[in-house]
Amino acid sequence: MHAFTASLTRLGAKLSLYALFAAGAGLVLMTIMVAWGVFGRYVLNDTPIWVEAGSLFLMSWFILLGAAVGVRESDHLGFEVGLAMSPPPLRAALILIGEGLVCAFGIAMLVYGSQLAAGTWSDRMPIIGISRGWDYVPIAAGGALIALFAFEKMLLFVTGEKQAPLGFGHFGSEQEV
Repeated sequence: MHAFTASLTRLGAKLSLYALFAAGAGLVLMTIMVAWGVFGRYVLNDTPIWVEAGSLFLMSWFILLGAAVGVRESDHLGFEVGLAMSPPPLRAALILIGEGLVCAFGIAMLVYGSQLAAGTWSDRMPIIGISRGWDYVPIAAGGALIALFAFEKMLLFVTGEKQAPLGFGHFGSEQEV
């Protein structure tokens, strides 16, 4: 494995693991918050007003971080039947086009999410008191990870170093592609 692709794969693996842990922690914390909200409303007769805003904020983070991990692990949507039925040269082109589109989508999320965050940074969310820009940071962060992971997969495919999960080896011999 070339030094660059090896470094990129190690970085991708670490970022994917951290994103997965952060997404899991966010899901657990959101579940606790919602349970507290239900308990407060029906048992204490005093609904905590911050629960809804806080849980929606956490949901953005764990959904987008989880989506990025799904891209790296090839758990995202794809047209695998079409790939499986395609001749090897067309299959290779379709794989590169598909990963290229995923990478472009991640870059668009990064750019536009950053612009939204910057444009709303001075506004405050009244209930939880943080910048409204934080609502859009998960879009930019998730987009950056999606783009990085798709680029890693394209690079590994082009160089023949299929060490990361690529999502196209389970329906036939990878040597054919």
